[in-house]
Formats: sequence, structure tokens, C-alpha cells
Amino acid sequence: MDLSFNRDELPVVALAGRPNVGKSTLFNRLLKKRRAITDPTPGVTRDPVAMDTLILGKPLCLVDTGGYKLDRDEDSPQGHIDRMVLEKTMEILHKADVIVLLFEAGEISLEDEEFINVLRPFKPRLIAAVNKTEGGRRAEEAWNLLSYGFNEVLMISAEHGDNIIDLERAIFDRLERLEGLPKKKKARKTIGGVLPEREAGIRIALLGKPNTGKSTLSNLLTSSSASIVTNIPGTTRDVVEGSFKWKNRSFLVLDTAGIRRKTKVNENIEYYSVNRAIKTIDEADIVFLVIDALEGLTDQDKKIAALAHDKGRGIIMILNKWDLMDGDIKNTFEAVKDRIHFLFGQMEYAPIIPLSAMKGEGIDKLLRAAVNVYKQLNIQIETSALNQALDRWLTENPPSSGKQTHFKIRYAVQSNVNPVKFIFFASRPKAVSEAYISFLRNRIRRDLGFSSIPVSVEIRGSGRGSDAVKRGGSPGAGKSAGGSMVSNVSRTNGSSGGAARASKSSKSHKAGKSGVSRKAGKSRQSGKTSGKSGKRRQR
Repeated sequence: MDLSFNRDELPVVALAGRPNVGKSTLFNRLLKKRRAITDPTPGVTRDPVAMDTLILGKPLCLVDTGGYKLDRDEDSPQGHIDRMVLEKTMEILHKADVIVLLFEAGEISLEDEEFINVLRPFKPRLIAAVNKTEGGRRAEEAWNLLSYGFNEVLMISAEHGDNIIDLERAIFDRLERLEGLPKKKKARKTIGGVLPEREAGIRIALLGKPNTGKSTLSNLLTSSSASIVTNIPGTTRDVVEGSFKWKNRSFLVLDTAGIRRKTKVNENIEYYSVNRAIKTIDEADIVFLVIDALEGLTDQDKKIAALAHDKGRGIIMILNKWDLMDGDIKNTFEAVKDRIHFLFGQMEYAPIIPLSAMKGEGIDKLLRAAVNVYKQLNIQIETSALNQALDRWLTENPPSSGKQTHFKIRYAVQSNVNPVKFIFFASRPKAVSEAYISFLRNRIRRDLGFSSIPVSVEIRGSGRGSDAVKRGGSPGAGKSAGGSMVSNVSRTNGSSGGAARASKSSKSHKAGKSGVSRKAGKSRQSGKTSGKSGKRRQR
């Protein structure tokens, strides 16, 4: 699907309705992919989720909004979140060109009636649709919506796909009838949609534990309020996308849910949110690991960093809430930095940036670091220059000359950028120690300009018919969200040297057996031994 259109002129189609009527399921159905989190629990969607798509060939921005709640306890934490969700939903609806007002099959509820009254000023932009009417289920009651002033009501099933084409035609026709659509430049910033893929620029994923300030930082970077911000951990659930430009460079920001330890995740919604957050690592160029400066680096932060490291993503550690730190700022930062390197020395290459998302301090330094990391991720070293450097490294630190540990490195190539990967071809891959792989990786970082990113090193057999491979990731790699830190160096048997040794051993074994047989024959012929038992022993 080609989405390379001018997004500043895209019409906005918003999905609205009370909680649990199936807005997120319809959102995924219209996108033809799973993007929004769906769950039977009411009120799953909080932040608006916006995606560019095509409906019947027409480019538009589709927005899934939070549900409209009638009963809100303003004094409770949940009531505070509900109020912010409503404010965000109404902000989107004011800017939408078409609003699909979704109902659930059955009797009209008080929340439905109140929301209809709230949206009466938007009537020319409204399309009424009743969800969960698969097989004509409760369709008779749904027709009562006509008494609320709607000229047409569409019966659909978002889950089963019933009559979705009718809804798509209604959206298409409504957009066609709208003349002189206003440009959406300002509106788009607050909606937090995404840039077309070819204009996406540097893709940033904000990851970290709950309540470290990821959404505050996302809103600051995008100059918007796309993400709902509270001091209640776990406010963000869906991935909220936003875009901005800095010094003529385009950035895409993916604000994610906080990632807690597996043992603390006890709700399906949080489980899906955490999985979605982890998957954004695959979509990003750089991970901003947001750490609470007051709490410092934790084991969970190290696990998240290891996940990004294993995938070869650039990593920048952000010490947020730095304005709340006591003492001399410069000396404090050096002390905190040294402590992080001491606790997590394997990630010493990753830049560490102190900032305050609340006050907007440290942003320029952060974005300069991001641009530098992105440049390193995309450096391509010519093979000739790489092998000239390899000759120097081999002279500086020659491979072991021991009988069992000797090997030769023939040549090297850079096989990939973003993530960066180098392949070294050796005579005996199994003999290349992990220490020597670390030496090669460190020299790549020092001499070739990869000082701030993870570098993957793979050792392959260079002998004819050799299929031995020994991989060496960057140091400290390899920890799943719930596991322990492991090395991502893996060994496989079958090098050419090993095969030769096995062949030699086999020939020697056969020769030995032949010699024993001849000796036994001579002994029997000479008659030096006698008796049945002696013959059996010789045989």
C-alpha cells in the first residue's frame, strides 16, 4: 500500500462513542491490521490513536478516540483520567472532517443519548453506525436511532466484517461532498499522526518503566498534547505516534506504555500494552530509555536496554527529572554516570543525557546525540578500507599461535547497516575466543566511527566446504524481559579444521584395527598360544 501522499492535506475521520462499543475493533478493521489494543474491558483506549490509511483509494487519517463516559468520579484517580480522555476526544472531534458515531446493538443508553446531544453541532459531519449486528442481531432496536434525527443508520459488525464496505462507501461519499477541505497542519500536530514512511526520518521509541515521564517528553518533542499525562503509573496503553522537525531533520516519536516486571503484570490490558511497547523496538532506529533520575538505573531498565541492544538499535539513556536532583549538578551527573557504567559496563557506549521534560531542559543536547547515533547506525565502511584496518589490528594483536587455539582471519566485510553488522572470515571459527571478538568489536568502535552504537560481529569459516559459524554480539547482550543476562555468542560445530581432525582420527582408528588383526593372525599361525580360551582372547 502506497501512503506517500501529502499528509498536511489529509482529511481526518474520527471514531467516537461510549466505551466498549467496538471502536478499536472497527479501527483495526478499517486499517486492515491490528494497531489498537482491543479488550472486553470498558475504557481500554485513552490516548487517541491516529494512522494514515486508504479507504476505497482515498487517503485519510483515521483516529480512534477514548470512550465517552457519563458517570465520572472527579475526585478519584480514575475519574481524573476519564476527564482527560473526554477532553482529548472532544479536541479531536472538533478537528475531524467526518465523525463515525458508533453504537452497540440494543437499547440506546443514557450515555448514548447524552453523547448525541453533545455532538448535535457536528451533525453535518456525523455518520451513525450500529456495531455487533452480525446476522441481523438486535437490528430492530437499532432503527430507533432514526428518532434522534439521523437520516441514515448503518448496521455493521466490526469483528466479523459485516457491511464494512457500506461504511467505507459512506465515509468516501461524505469526504467527496466536502468542498474546500482546510489544511490540517496545526490540527495534525495535536492529533499526533505519523509521517509517510519515506518522510519518517529518525524513528524514536520512548521506553522505560511506568511514570518516568515518557509521555511528558513525547508531548514536549512534538509540541502537542497527544499523550495524556498524569502522575498515575500506567496511564499510557496504546502506542501514541507524533512527529516533529529539528534543524531541518524529521523525527517520528513512538510513546509507549511503561514496562513493568512480568511478575507485576496481572491484567490482560497491561500485558498487551507491554508487548506492544516491546514491539516498537523493531520499528525504531533509536530507543530513548527514560530513567527516573531520582531512582537511578534499575534492573528493569537494564533488561529494557538489553532488548534494544540485542536488536542492534541505537540507545540513549535519558535521566529525566534531573531538575529535582540535589547538589552540584555537574559533579552529580559525573557521579551518576560513573555509577551507571559501573553497574552496567556492557552499555558504556550508550550516551547518557540529563534533562527535565517538565521544564524543557536538555532537549537540544538530546537531539544532537540522537542525530549522531543515527549517523553512526548508517555508516557503510568500504571493504578495502575495512581490511586495511584489519591488517593493523592483526599486527597489533596477533591471533594465538598455540596448537589448539591457532587461527587466521582472512578478510572482513560489513554486511549490514542499521543495525550494524560485520562478518570476519577465519580458518578455524571455533578457535576465535570471545576475548578476541571483543577486541575486534572495540577496534571497530574506536577506529571506524561506531563509538556510540551496538556493533554485531560474526565469525565465519573461510575454508572450502566449511560451514562453521560463531556469532558474537556486542558485550552484555541478550536478556529477555523476564530472564537473566546472557551472552549472545553462540557456537556451532563443523569447521574445516575439525572435519580434517575427525577424518585423520578415523583413518588412524582403522589402521589400528588392521594392525591388531594381522598380529593376531601371525600369533595363531606360529602356535605360540594354545587352547580355546587363548584363541578367543586373541580374536
